[in-house]
Amino acid sequence: MSRLPHTLTVDDVAAEFETDLRQGLSADQAAQRAARFGPNALPEAGRRGPLPMLASQFTDFMILLLIAAAAISGIVGDIEDTIVILAIVVLNAAIGFVQEYRAEQALSALQRLAPERATVVRTGAAQAVLAEGLVPGDVVLLEAGNAVPADLRLVEAVDLKLGEAALTGESLPAEKSVGPLPDPGLPLGDRGNMAFKGTIVLFGHARGVVVATGMATELGRIATLLEQTDTPRTPLQQRLAAFGRQIAIGAVAICIALFLLGLARGEPALLMLLTAISLAVAAIPEAMPAVVTVLLALGARRMAQEHALIRRLPAVETLGSVTVICSDKTGTLTRNEMRATEVMLDGQRLPIDAVDARVPAAATLLKSMALCNDVVPSDSRAALGEPTELALWRAAADAGFDRAALLVQAPRVRDLPFDSDRKRMTTIHAGPDGLVAYVKGAPESVLPRCTAMATRDGVATLDPQAALHLAEAMAADGLRVLALAWRPCAGLPDSAAPEAIESDLILLGLAGLLDPPRPETAGAVATCRQAGIIPVMITGDHPATARAVARQIGLIDDDGFVMTGRDLADLSDLDLREQVASVRVYARVDPAQKIRIVAALQDAGQIAAMTGDGVNDAPALARANIGVAMGQGGTDVARQAAGLVLLDDNFATIVAAVREGRRIYDNIRKFVRFIVTCNAAEILTLVVATLVGLPVPLLPIQILWINLVTDGLPGLALAAEPAERDVMRRPPRAPTEGLLADGILLHIVWVGALMAGLTLATQALALQAGLEHWRTMVFAVLTFVQMAHVLAIRVERHTVLGLAFFSNPAVLGAVAVTLVLQGAAIYVPALNAIFDTQPLSLAELAVCMAVSGTVLFAVELEKWVRKRCL
Repeated sequence: MSRLPHTLTVDDVAAEFETDLRQGLSADQAAQRAARFGPNALPEAGRRGPLPMLASQFTDFMILLLIAAAAISGIVGDIEDTIVILAIVVLNAAIGFVQEYRAEQALSALQRLAPERATVVRTGAAQAVLAEGLVPGDVVLLEAGNAVPADLRLVEAVDLKLGEAALTGESLPAEKSVGPLPDPGLPLGDRGNMAFKGTIVLFGHARGVVVATGMATELGRIATLLEQTDTPRTPLQQRLAAFGRQIAIGAVAICIALFLLGLARGEPALLMLLTAISLAVAAIPEAMPAVVTVLLALGARRMAQEHALIRRLPAVETLGSVTVICSDKTGTLTRNEMRATEVMLDGQRLPIDAVDARVPAAATLLKSMALCNDVVPSDSRAALGEPTELALWRAAADAGFDRAALLVQAPRVRDLPFDSDRKRMTTIHAGPDGLVAYVKGAPESVLPRCTAMATRDGVATLDPQAALHLAEAMAADGLRVLALAWRPCAGLPDSAAPEAIESDLILLGLAGLLDPPRPETAGAVATCRQAGIIPVMITGDHPATARAVARQIGLIDDDGFVMTGRDLADLSDLDLREQVASVRVYARVDPAQKIRIVAALQDAGQIAAMTGDGVNDAPALARANIGVAMGQGGTDVARQAAGLVLLDDNFATIVAAVREGRRIYDNIRKFVRFIVTCNAAEILTLVVATLVGLPVPLLPIQILWINLVTDGLPGLALAAEPAERDVMRRPPRAPTEGLLADGILLHIVWVGALMAGLTLATQALALQAGLEHWRTMVFAVLTFVQMAHVLAIRVERHTVLGLAFFSNPAVLGAVAVTLVLQGAAIYVPALNAIFDTQPLSLAELAVCMAVSGTVLFAVELEKWVRKRCL
């Protein structure tokens, strides 16, 4: 169609969709259109089945590398190592399968959100049909409590209010009317004559013409965006893939060189082949994916204790990399409940808690909040009703004005319900002093009907223009403003017409309502900034409301810029990328624009997190590096699209999650530092020995044993290492930072060389002394130096000697177990034959341990130098 439905008049809508607003479509017309437009459903076509999903998990380079390592281990005869490696491959494939499967779950959740049945008028009769059977041109009837079954252009609306928060981000009920809106560029939240699929009817009833079904609806557009959104690989996945390739290429090259050097020296070909293959297996950190998975899983368990549920493990690490948090406003930064925060009384603006109920004018204002109200109290502190009325009821109750008690004293005898034309409501009560009418509504509707104003000194003449300016100033601060007035009645009017009651009113005051920030949000925003993370608000709400909340939580100052959806629509992708770094608040944006913002941040090199709770947030949650959904107030769609769910809907919980993510990534770096340094020491030991003419220091079975006992338990125990003291006082890591950055590569080189040098020195001295069991001493030292190393690197920036030494019992236990296993390989007779070892004397064992302890003190010296010089 050439014109958007919200721009058409009611008659034009009927003509455009060839329907009768009273009779609806005929059965034949409905059947023809069903064949043309298809079912009113969100299809699930085009997705891969479970088997192709599972098969695709084995195409990753690191997985193929591990399979090759398993095959090599089997050739060598180490069946145990082969089984371990294959178990690691299966574990990683399972994790990848779960990650991919969640996209299908998100679309299934969207389909479950759609209502199943609808009331439609066909051939002049109302009938209940399956919602998927609706077609464009159908006339649908809506009642309070209905879910809207398709996108409708309203043609009749009586006191109609819809809950659109999940679709638009607007926390207040959306009041609906039927008049045309000529602006084709209106955001969804401003299309007051439309009812969108998946939203809820909160109040009133209506009749509407179906203008879009299935994937053509706004809900369908979101499903399309979600289906077309590619979830980016996490920083950890990118770093591990690159790291695995680097290690594999280097290890294979060195092992080939070692084999050729050995042949050139005249060593037996079979011995050198087995040694090179064993070293290749040891050099490839096959335990790394498993240890990283366990590190992430333990971090996820700790986060769950802090009310943050991880839906996919790499999200744990991604939190530690986040540079920008894009947060929805409603229900995330705010409470998602309206509160009366301010009043205008006697010409002055006051915080609600500063109102003195002992002043007659103030008491009458609070009484009107309680009585001119349709809430249904369930107890003294809870009630059912619309958000604005609940806010006024709560403000009155907090001041000691109980609605139930007031109704006993002044029962309601007549009311004029709110409607969208009058924009006000009136209740008449029979009080001790006679009949009283209380009026509540929009300032522009109530103020012209007031002739006086209640003051501390009694009733005074009203300056309507001054009162309207105050109302506009309150609205500019992001408040929803209501005017409250009253008048005594000599008796019940003969007519119930509004003009007979709602005139000659006395203005009691103005009430400013706001969905207030959560009390902990400002502190969480400040902590994010301290940690170098940029918080950004992205909302579908009004710019003035967004600005007010942003100021209260410290996101912007009084002059801070708020970019609207219209501003954003006028920008090219390049212009947006240039401006996105400086904008902190976006208002009146639609789902596609949220994705544009996140994409622009990512194109600018940021690691973006997106928090949200509504259907409208789901595509951006999926597109962000990590999506963070609300667990209590959020929708299924948002939760399925996210990698992290906040179980308490508390924005501050994300700060704890970021801290945990940084701790986990620090521990992953410690593991990488440990494993690569040890592997480097093993490679250098064998290569240098071959170059300088020493005998082959270790046998293939000894290399594999060292690899088995040193890589697993000690590396795994690093998962329990507590966070560094400055973990939230340093900026996020650069998105391009590699695993070997920040001095780790230099550490690997010099500490690996030190460990290899100590091992080779032990070999040379033992050979010089004529000790037959020199190889057993080399076997012991190369294991012991790795244990000294893991103890030293537990704390990256501070000394481990002192109280910190005992802060992680898991590492101490793992080192003890490794030493016991190594001792068994040296001293148990049955194992001597397997590992070709001989028992060492107590003095020889002491020498091996003393030599190995050098590594601990050398690494502590490195920390001291870095702290003083860098």
